[in-house]
Amino acid sequence: MVDCLFCKIRDGQIPAKVVYRDDRCLAFEDIHPQAPTHLLFIPLDHIETVNHITAAEAERIGHLFVAAAKVARERGQAESGYRLVANCNRDAGQLVFHIHLHMLAGRRMTWPPG
Repeated sequence: MVDCLFCKIRDGQIPAKVVYRDDRCLAFEDIHPQAPTHLLFIPLDHIETVNHITAAEAERIGHLFVAAAKVARERGQAESGYRLVANCNRDAGQLVFHIHLHMLAGRRMTWPPG
């Protein structure tokens, strides 16, 4: 998608602090962190929202969770805990329309979240 901020980050057109990349996803630091660790995990292929996920993309989306768990273990945050959030559309807080997981860690999370 031509005007997608995350596609531009993926393609190196916009700089980001990348913390993980493989052949299916990319993770980078959020520029407005809401926790000491606030990372965004995106699939390399553009998918607009959770509503646009099809059965054919199930493995690709599941891989975001696998990558997040790997990064949490590498950062020593898996045992203490972390939160994964996927917002869908504007009322839920989705600002960039390229599906992504927020990984929040490094502090105690409260419930309900919002």
